[in-house]
Amino acid sequence: MSSAAVIRFPGSNCEFETARVLRYSGIDTRIYNWNDIERLSDNRADAYVLPGGFSFQDRIRAGVVAARESIMDLVFEEAINGKPVLGICNGAQVLLESGLVPGWKPGSVQGALAGNLAPGRSGYLSGWVHLKASPEAIERCPWLCSVDQESFPLPIAHAEGRFVFREEDMDRVKSHIGLKYCKENGSASSGWPENPNGSALDIAALMNAEGNVLAMMPHPERSFHLWQVPPDIGGPWGDRRRNSSLKELEELPGPGAVIFKSLAKYLGVE
Repeated sequence: MSSAAVIRFPGSNCEFETARVLRYSGIDTRIYNWNDIERLSDNRADAYVLPGGFSFQDRIRAGVVAARESIMDLVFEEAINGKPVLGICNGAQVLLESGLVPGWKPGSVQGALAGNLAPGRSGYLSGWVHLKASPEAIERCPWLCSVDQESFPLPIAHAEGRFVFREEDMDRVKSHIGLKYCKENGSASSGWPENPNGSALDIAALMNAEGNVLAMMPHPERSFHLWQVPPDIGGPWGDRRRNSSLKELEELPGPGAVIFKSLAKYLGVE
């Protein structure tokens, strides 16, 4: 049976939800603490997930302390060997701080997730956004291989989610885009509020060159079920939510399920 490892750091707070939806997707999943290096080394998984939260209280800057923990050496090795790795929110911050994403020179930090910038406000924000996957990501990313070309909504909850890069790297980073913030109808963002944090190139998720490592700021584990979608959200997912019976709401998948179903498809889970 295909397996996944969810890595819990001090301050993680989404590990149980993440493990649960992976199991719902047919993947045997265990949670490993940041200091369970020997246990994880003896039980290598088929995929690895760094969940959301506030690892080590976001001291210095979000993700930087966790990125230097010894267990990340194991995750780094597995990623370089082609295993799928997903970082969600704080996990995405850890992946950028570890140099796995964008990964032009693995181990070297080549981008950052900076503080949110929006008209009239900054700091922590939460809400729902619409996203669209890039054709390149659908083609080569295990976490996005089942996503279609339509836009879909996911929730966000972060204070440092703005992807930034050096000016000379901006053209190069375009081929690494996994998900972009967009309008409800899937058309390109015109800035805020579609792009909630000022992220460069409207990036919501970024992958490495091989596509097996994905750093995403939205939370797919918080929208795995249709009942988790707000009734007042626009677009097809809002219509589906409003028109479903209570029984259907208990059974039907939400927009975030496609991330984990993509992994299941990639791993050959029936």
